[in-house]
Amino acid sequence: MKVRFERWITQHGRNYKDKEEWEVRFGIYQANLKFIECKNSQNNSYNLIDNKFADLTNEEFMSTYLGFGTRLPTHTGIGSYKHGDLPESMDWRKEGAVTEIKDQGNCGSCWAFSAVAAVEGINKIKSGKLVSLSEQELIDCDVENGNQGCEGGLMDTAFKFIKRNGGLATAKEYPYEGVDGTCNKEKAGHHAVNISGYERVPSNNEAMLKAAVANQPVSVAIDAGGYEFQLYSEGVFSGRCGKHLNHGVTVVGYGEENIGDKYWIVKNSWGLDWGESGYVRMKRDTVDDAGICGIAMQASYPLKN
Repeated sequence: MKVRFERWITQHGRNYKDKEEWEVRFGIYQANLKFIECKNSQNNSYNLIDNKFADLTNEEFMSTYLGFGTRLPTHTGIGSYKHGDLPESMDWRKEGAVTEIKDQGNCGSCWAFSAVAAVEGINKIKSGKLVSLSEQELIDCDVENGNQGCEGGLMDTAFKFIKRNGGLATAKEYPYEGVDGTCNKEKAGHHAVNISGYERVPSNNEAMLKAAVANQPVSVAIDAGGYEFQLYSEGVFSGRCGKHLNHGVTVVGYGEENIGDKYWIVKNSWGLDWGESGYVRMKRDTVDDAGICGIAMQASYPLKN
């Protein structure tokens, strides 16, 4: 087991400060590996793996990598998109409307990545151009209406900022640093892409969420706090999770693997070395109106004329 852990350390570039910390991390790794082996023996629709989060307790993982802010009131509006005759599957990656997988690092900026991915998507759909935009600008500059950079925020508030600000700079112009910084007004003044507003998908309605995703990538909040999500590797995730919304991600499609095995295609911001090359497929059309991990509770999307 120690040999395996040493290989894992090398693979993930860990550098523990002393033998004591090594022992602590080894103990956590062992416990997580036991959990992984137990879950993978249950013939679930998904598998777990000793990924880059395997030396963290669930509490450590949650405090570092989740950063969705306070839940908004339930939205009861009708939404713009109608859930009539929709395609059976949709994958905005195949339409060229999704940028590369990004990595938020040790910063609770998931909300910024979720909002930016949705804006990148609608911009491609409307303009024909896929432009990678700046999450760091949101972290540094969107600080007056409740968003708190690496300490968390809301996608809806980010959309409001982008419209009010006149747009966002590109990721190249205002690159990601993964720490709270001072707003660079010169960089932020180069507006590459703007939006005209945003709309919220009616809460607890997967049919309406599907209608929205059929038309564009959509920002959603989920409960990503469980061990199974932390250590997810592949497959259609149907593991245990609650409705304590704590992580912002972007739904970029939906599909069906086997008859009745429907899923959402979700873009995460934990790098290529998590999940299915940075993505997770999550069970769709669950018994619970809120959807798996609360995915249908607080969805929204930007508008662009």
